[in-house]
Amino acid sequence: MSAAVTPARSLTVVQLIPSMHAGGAERSALEVARALVQAGHRSVVISAGGRMVERLTAEGSEHIVLDIGRKSFSTLGRMFALRRELRRIQPDIVHARSRLPAWMGWWAMKGLSPKPHFVTTVHGLNSPSRYSAILLRGERIVAVSQTLRDYVLSHYRWLEPGRVRVIPRGIDPEAFPYGHRPDDAWTRAFFTEFPTLAGAPLLTLPGRGTRLKGHHDAIHLIADLKRRGIDARLLLLGAEEPGRETYAAELRDLIASLGLENQVVITPTRDDVRDIYATSALILQLSNKPESFGRTVVEALSLCRPVLGYAHGGVGELLAELYPAGRVPPGDRERLVERAAELLRVAPAIPMLQNYRLGDMQQATLALYDEVMAG
Repeated sequence: MSAAVTPARSLTVVQLIPSMHAGGAERSALEVARALVQAGHRSVVISAGGRMVERLTAEGSEHIVLDIGRKSFSTLGRMFALRRELRRIQPDIVHARSRLPAWMGWWAMKGLSPKPHFVTTVHGLNSPSRYSAILLRGERIVAVSQTLRDYVLSHYRWLEPGRVRVIPRGIDPEAFPYGHRPDDAWTRAFFTEFPTLAGAPLLTLPGRGTRLKGHHDAIHLIADLKRRGIDARLLLLGAEEPGRETYAAELRDLIASLGLENQVVITPTRDDVRDIYATSALILQLSNKPESFGRTVVEALSLCRPVLGYAHGGVGELLAELYPAGRVPPGDRERLVERAAELLRVAPAIPMLQNYRLGDMQQATLALYDEVMAG
């Protein structure tokens, strides 16, 4: 989103989120913060911190370190610290992006005068409950996909449909340019670092170190391709995560048991995602539970790289609209390996994206803030 002129009235917006380490919600917070600053507003993020904080502050936002997302009784005591911060900042809008921070913000705002407007974003298909319902208490509720909007309206019958707005996450076409190819220096450095990934088509599954992301299915896919005589490599990008060492060890045990030590690599989150995607023959999205959105689907297709994913939730919604050839029924290993083999042989053409752009998401969010302020 390009820099905007200074508005007639400058807003102060506080975003509440557990951390700024990695993830779709965290990236959306960073992108909205950037748009606020560019539009002449004051942007504040309150979280426990993380690797994105440096960029957040470099782009003009403020960050306050306060652990408001840890599921512990000690977190409740931080509600008073949060109230002190909100009283000091005097925000016009508090935008909560996760359930526990939303509860913390909801209670912290009580007694504040003037009381900030309350906006929430539902990022995930959370189990319906009183605990989850806090994200539906915003004056406006952002749903990151039509799938998610339909989900919350079907499970919370008291929710007024007019309060729930679909604002999909967006990607920067300049950051993921159509047809991009990495330069020779990056390519040499990458395959020097990971020599076992060279010499065969690369499949990349991006995702945090959690069982929900489908790492096991991706590993079995490589084994199934191998049994069909198809040589391929797999990169589990981001599965090596602090605090989840036991899970990474479990994945390595599975890799060893299938004899795939020279075909599969696990890495932490990296900053050269664009070049990794562009080098990949296939991007995988194999979450075993429906997800609300699938940013990696959009990023890969923006680069003109084919995507293979399970046809449910937001990922299924995106694939149906943007790349139907990449859809397979959830959990169907036979169909998964068949479709992977087909796409590795000849992938259908990928048109240039005309929607799901970052600027669209940023502008829609700022327009929502203006709407809330207008009452």
